[in-house]
Amino acid sequence: SKDVVDTILEHPDVKGVSFVGSTRVGKYVYKRAGENGKRVQCQTGAKNFIVVMPDAVLYRTVPALLTSFFGCAGERCLSGAVLLAVGDVYEKLKEKFVDAASKVKVGYGLDETAQMGPVVSKRHMERVLGYIEKGLQEGARLILDGRNIKVEGYPNGYFIGPTVFDEVRPDMVIANEEIFGPVASMIRVKDFDEAVDTIHANPYGNAACIFTSSGKWAREFRYRVQCGNIGINVGIAAPMAFFPFGGYRDSFFGDTHGQGRDAIHFFTERKIVITRWF
Repeated sequence: SKDVVDTILEHPDVKGVSFVGSTRVGKYVYKRAGENGKRVQCQTGAKNFIVVMPDAVLYRTVPALLTSFFGCAGERCLSGAVLLAVGDVYEKLKEKFVDAASKVKVGYGLDETAQMGPVVSKRHMERVLGYIEKGLQEGARLILDGRNIKVEGYPNGYFIGPTVFDEVRPDMVIANEEIFGPVASMIRVKDFDEAVDTIHANPYGNAACIFTSSGKWAREFRYRVQCGNIGINVGIAAPMAFFPFGGYRDSFFGDTHGQGRDAIHFFTERKIVITRWF
């Protein structure tokens, strides 16, 4: 609660604050901790874009997209959220993606045959369902509806199936705000440059991935896209533990990131000793 957080941010015995959560709260933590002379790292919101180029190998791409958008029921900070299909690949990708997503088995999380479990709580399920309703109100077309899914033996489970929106515009709420659930928004872009511009129009800068067979587009993507985690032909741009977890713009506030040496440096108060003996 806020009073507990404020105590942490103000107490003289607290030297630093590491935070993971929403951008709104992260900005507050960053500001207040800094005002009180504390070091701070705030890993905040995300809206991760995945670009599929016309030269992508779709039979390898689609399984990776399923894991990205629907793994962990979409409840991880590196989950895919917006699928940018470039040029002529749009219709073919849409057909294959929706067909594969419709076959994902949703069930009890400890059932080894289930491919996707429930979302974390009733409150969060209602939040995700609210975003789906918002997408419909904004005029997006729901081409795979994960609402009202039933899992045998668990009538009260918080289940939402894979959900895919078509005809999404970049200015829509579902294309801008973090849903944190198994909801994919598909946007058609005419070329690589428009894909990059669409990514940069969003305030977040956590992760972005591209699927392509072209070394040129992979190179352009890694250098031009302003996100802290970049994936090339992978759906989840998760670094190994010895690399820092990146984040730009509204996805991170601070100087050293989490994980890897950055985390060690953040939690270490280094001392310099200069000595001479006679």
